[in-house]
Amino acid sequence: MAENGRISNMSAVQLHEQYRPSTWDELIGQRDVVKQVETLRRRGLAGRAYWISGISGSGKTTIAYLLAREIADKYAIMELDATDVTPNALKEIERQMHLYGLGKGGRAYIVNEAHGLRQDAIRQLLVLLERLPAHVIVVFTTTRDGQQKVLEAGIDGRPLLSRCTCFELNMRGLGPAFAERAQQIARAEGLDGAPLEAYLNLAARKENNLRAIFQAIEAGAMMRGAE
Repeated sequence: MAENGRISNMSAVQLHEQYRPSTWDELIGQRDVVKQVETLRRRGLAGRAYWISGISGSGKTTIAYLLAREIADKYAIMELDATDVTPNALKEIERQMHLYGLGKGGRAYIVNEAHGLRQDAIRQLLVLLERLPAHVIVVFTTTRDGQQKVLEAGIDGRPLLSRCTCFELNMRGLGPAFAERAQQIARAEGLDGAPLEAYLNLAARKENNLRAIFQAIEAGAMMRGAE
């Protein structure tokens, strides 16, 4: 419920969502991916499938949405968990794909936790991705371990990845970059009372998972006197 025009604590937006990058320039620690996108943009980002792998909290979903927003308006972006990608769901998605979205005209489908794709869905995806319409993108996200599971799953795993442009997210140098960004946000939100070294230590404890770093800051981990 709103009180005096403000959102109540029951519906507060978490920091990692509030400060999720909305442009490529705001993306932290993944310049190699940005360069790849800039190169692909010259020939067109649509009509492709993308496979994004990386550690938890490194920006996979953010990159997926940045790609989606390049070609589609928010009402033409569908996000699914891999377990929801059944053969029947894919038939409906394939029907929708041939319809243009409003505004930018494109359609985007984001499949999270792609290592959970069923074998029958993977086989159907192999055909669907071969005839992807020129105004559509499909983006798969998974962890490094999840990607390995897909590759080891049998004959269908590698052909699926071969139909995708693959982005492997950088793990080097994330700690300092995430620590600096986290301190900036903590200061803006009145949640800071610690030196940069404390943020570096927090990033190390959270294994450079930016979502987990923000959750700790929200809980007061960087306030003066916090232990």
